[in-house]
Amino acid sequence: MKILVLVDGSKWSQKAALHAIAIAKKKKGKVTLFSVLDKREAKALAFNMGMLSQDLKNVQKFEEEIWREMKKSIRDIMTNLLELCHQEGINCSFRIVEGNAKEKILEEANSGKYGLVVMGAYGRSGKTRIGSLLEEVVGAIEPPVMIVR
Repeated sequence: MKILVLVDGSKWSQKAALHAIAIAKKKKGKVTLFSVLDKREAKALAFNMGMLSQDLKNVQKFEEEIWREMKKSIRDIMTNLLELCHQEGINCSFRIVEGNAKEKILEEANSGKYGLVVMGAYGRSGKTRIGSLLEEVVGAIEPPVMIVR
């Protein structure tokens, strides 16, 4: 069984990865950790930082720093999860792509390569309601979806 795990850096997605690893171990499956980075998020954070610091001249600099940190952060998380997979004897890989999260997730999840998609119930904001991305994609994902809380 091939399992796709959607990783956004939240504790919820990391918890989902742990569940996927446990399933893969029992079923002798393969795990693909998948993350989408959207540059629009870095742009919005940079603009907010510029507004708060009253330094709109440096928004581009802020954006570059935020984008660099976003990429480093998700790579570190993916590397740690990959190491955990290998310690558990699980065949595992990861992919980080750039673009619109909804589009890229649906493209990957519906590629025909996976028997299960696992994701956290909440995103990085950790709000008490179901994550907005989950609401957008879960009904359009063709393979079975496991949502972890």
